[in-house]
Amino acid sequence: MSTKPHSTPPVPAPAPGRAPDPQPTLTVTDLWQGAALDLDAYLARLGLSGDLPPTLDTLTAVHRAHLAAIPFENLQLLLDQPVPLDVPSLTDKMVHHRRGGYCYEQNLLLAAALDRLGFDLTAFSARVLMNGDGRPRPSTHALLRVRVGDGHWLADVGFGGGGLVEPFPFTDGHQACQGGWNLRLDRVAEVGDEEWLLRGFDGLNWRDLYSFATAGALPQDYAVFSHFLTSHPRSPFRGRLMVARTVGGTRHELNDTTLSVERVDGTGETREVALGEVGTVLREVFDIDLDQEERRIIEDRVRGFVEARSETHNV
Repeated sequence: MSTKPHSTPPVPAPAPGRAPDPQPTLTVTDLWQGAALDLDAYLARLGLSGDLPPTLDTLTAVHRAHLAAIPFENLQLLLDQPVPLDVPSLTDKMVHHRRGGYCYEQNLLLAAALDRLGFDLTAFSARVLMNGDGRPRPSTHALLRVRVGDGHWLADVGFGGGGLVEPFPFTDGHQACQGGWNLRLDRVAEVGDEEWLLRGFDGLNWRDLYSFATAGALPQDYAVFSHFLTSHPRSPFRGRLMVARTVGGTRHELNDTTLSVERVDGTGETREVALGEVGTVLREVFDIDLDQEERRIIEDRVRGFVEARSETHNV
């Protein structure tokens, strides 16, 4: 056996007149801050445990459990509190304090968890088209593409209602039923060549949910988009209470005082919630427990939203 010390081969000198090869652009490789996540607490919040290798079964289990356990909500904005997107803050809010969040919070927390579990992922930005009138909208939604083996899957736990229940194959023209909810992904060319459209079937018609391009996004990009959504006076997140949760084949949504339940068998119901019941509904339906002062603030804000819309309707 040779006892010569190991040495690194010398880097060849560039040919005369040729500049040396450039260095990598990014010097930070921990893009998703997986190391900053309290993984055990996150998995406990989801009700998961045991060995979780980076397989499709693990990705599916984490996706479904996250969607069921951590509701979509915009309470932070109605409480006039900041919405930080660093992983320790997301963990403290959504894991330790058992709150929810909106798309950037949700999918950045999921990205950190998947990164920690050994998955390779890319983040995208999407244009929300649901309930639109056909006019273009800015890219204000976040979603992930996750590599598993030789395949890619879309993951999105932050759409709020009508989106993915579990990972979806990143394949042109793929259509699938996820726990009773029908979805379809198509490559389109409305804005650019690398553009994709996710649709959902409502029992009668296909509805456009969102479109996205395959240019990779980073948490720093989401921080800029989030600043717009949390501060602009016309942001849809500042003018009403929005809460949603999907558990199995049932979706619950609360928009101000309107509570809707939709089931995969086509049944459902909608009822108006009294202002004094909003805090109770948040706790009993969405597992969000506010303290007395937070509940008072939320109910006052919702009262203002309802009265403003009533005045506009009566003009």
